[in-house]
Amino acid sequence: MQAEVEDALRRIGWNGESILGAGRTDAGVHATGQVVAFDLDWKHGQAALLRAVNAMLPPTIAAKEVSEAALDFHPRYAARSRRYRYTIYNSAVRAPILARYAWYLPPPELSLTALNTASSRLVGRKDFATFGTPPDEEGHTVRMLYEAVWKRTSEVWTFDIEADAFLYRMVRSIVGTLRRVGLGEMTPDEFADTLAAADRSRSGPPAPPNGLCLIEVKY
Repeated sequence: MQAEVEDALRRIGWNGESILGAGRTDAGVHATGQVVAFDLDWKHGQAALLRAVNAMLPPTIAAKEVSEAALDFHPRYAARSRRYRYTIYNSAVRAPILARYAWYLPPPELSLTALNTASSRLVGRKDFATFGTPPDEEGHTVRMLYEAVWKRTSEVWTFDIEADAFLYRMVRSIVGTLRRVGLGEMTPDEFADTLAAADRSRSGPPAPPNGLCLIEVKY
């Protein structure tokens, strides 16, 4: 995505080396709320800039809005929190139309109660070393997690999770481990013990990247 946005900007007069992003995502992960920043000498107004950028972007990428920011604004370091959503399709029959954006799980049916009971143990300032590694060398694994909630609409299950920052593969590892809870293979208390262990080897296999989407960055 970064290369495509930079190419679009260069075609309207941007001559920078690279844009600044709110965060990087694994290959296959989606974003509807990514934030980027760049310096551009533009004299035609924000509405015209939005039209110009979208005219140059490929069909798979679109800018929702543009606004002027402070000169020292950095979309990653200025962020107060980020919100991700993971989507699961839990049904006896596959839904090919959802294959790009949801993890397909055949029966048995997941337990919404067990998933939310276990997920509530994630909330607060905790060491999430079980579920990820720091994105920066010598970084710590403590994060403040504000919300972790599952919802269900028919066969579609969504997991919304918000934190001040995330570790590498943190959300996918949490979802992969919570899958065991939803299937009754692990109790919520055992999940809490897994979290408290701060041991990466205790995590379940990470969920596939296609079900994950960055939906909001808060400032």
